[in-house]
Amino acid sequence: MDRVLALALNTFREAVRDRVLYGVLGFAVAVLAFTLALAELSLSEQQRVVRDVGLASISLFSVVIAVFLGSSLLYKEIERKTLYVILPKPVRRYELIVGKFFGITLTASVFIGLMGAVQLYVTAIQAGAAAWLLVLAPIGLALVSGLGFYRATDRTSLAPLVSALALGTMAALCATTPVAVVPILEALVLVVGEVILLAAVAMLFGSFSTPFLTGAFTMGVWLLGRSADTMATIHARVLPEAIRTLLHGLAWVLPNFHLFVPSMHALEPAAGALSPLAYVGSSMGYALVYSAALLVVASAVFERRDLA
Repeated sequence: MDRVLALALNTFREAVRDRVLYGVLGFAVAVLAFTLALAELSLSEQQRVVRDVGLASISLFSVVIAVFLGSSLLYKEIERKTLYVILPKPVRRYELIVGKFFGITLTASVFIGLMGAVQLYVTAIQAGAAAWLLVLAPIGLALVSGLGFYRATDRTSLAPLVSALALGTMAALCATTPVAVVPILEALVLVVGEVILLAAVAMLFGSFSTPFLTGAFTMGVWLLGRSADTMATIHARVLPEAIRTLLHGLAWVLPNFHLFVPSMHALEPAAGALSPLAYVGSSMGYALVYSAALLVVASAVFERRDLA
């Protein structure tokens, strides 16, 4: 377990230094800020537009991060020959797969926390939070984070704490408005679950394929998984029976990514058969169990891969 943790932390440190991710984060922040202008085009639905478009953007950018990291990090170890330095040590191949998976998941979760903090801040602005709080919250957060980074010997290790602090601060700020904060936080947890499952899919394809094919296969599985509910219930007469049977079968085999993008009504109290907490818990359990199965297969495939 110590070796897996060390590999995960090393993967995280390597990932957060990638400038591509900061470009994705900057673009995501710009899109989230743009939702304020987009909301003004709607009629009496400003809060819903800011919330729905913002959460959809966070989900999309998180998928991009997970696919990018999952398709490149393991291949980089092979391409740079660093894998031949790691494996002669007491490190098993499955530990490398699991360590990379946890590192990717941690990196994506940190970025989800940061994007979620921006989403909550934008929501607070739209909901009419007190001006002095809107000014004080980011300034205080910047001062605390800056002091921590200044005094830390390993600055990358502070990133998860800063992400959690930013999310908590902006959630507290948003709670001063009439906006329901808990459903937004639950939606962000579901985005983390989506990333966990997608990272496992990427590790499976990355265990035997190139970065381009890994990214293409992973995105294909994600797109099909987002349509899993539709494929499972399709009854269109224009489709041949064989096609309908195939789609139904794929819906049962492929990971159901549609679970992680429910309507906000499903995350409101007493909205359905399951309580919001039960829905989030069952969806996260599904992600963890399915990811564990994929990692077992990925480890078995990578164990038999010829790295010479």
